[in-house]
Amino acid sequence: MPTHKSCVKRLRQEKRRNARNHFVEMTIKSLSKKMHSDIPIEEKETLLAEVYSKLDKAAKRHIIHKRTASRRKARLAAYFNKIKNGDVKEDKTVKKTVKKTEPKKVEKKEKEEK
Repeated sequence: MPTHKSCVKRLRQEKRRNARNHFVEMTIKSLSKKMHSDIPIEEKETLLAEVYSKLDKAAKRHIIHKRTASRRKARLAAYFNKIKNGDVKEDKTVKKTVKKTEPKKVEKKEKEEK
C-alpha cells in the first residue's frame, strides 16, 4: 500500500478509472454479441449505430486504441452487410446428448452374465 498522500490519491483515481473503463469495454462486448444474436434486421441496424457510437467514444477517451475501434466497426459492418444481402444462413445445430446411464446398464448386464 502506498504511504505518500499523492500515491494514495493516485490509487483511488486508478480504481475509479479502471471501473469506468471496464464498464465501457463490457458494454461494447455485450452489444457486439447482441449483433450476432437472432434479432430482426431492423433492430440490428439501430444496434449497429449504437455500437459505432460506443466504439468511437471509447477510442476518443483512449479506453481502446483508435485502430482497434476501426477494425471492430469494419468487421461488424461486413457481418451486417452479409446478413442484409442474405449471404449468411443462421446455423442452428442441435447437439446430441448421450445419457450417462447407458454405460452403467452395459456393465450391469456383463456382471449378471458372469
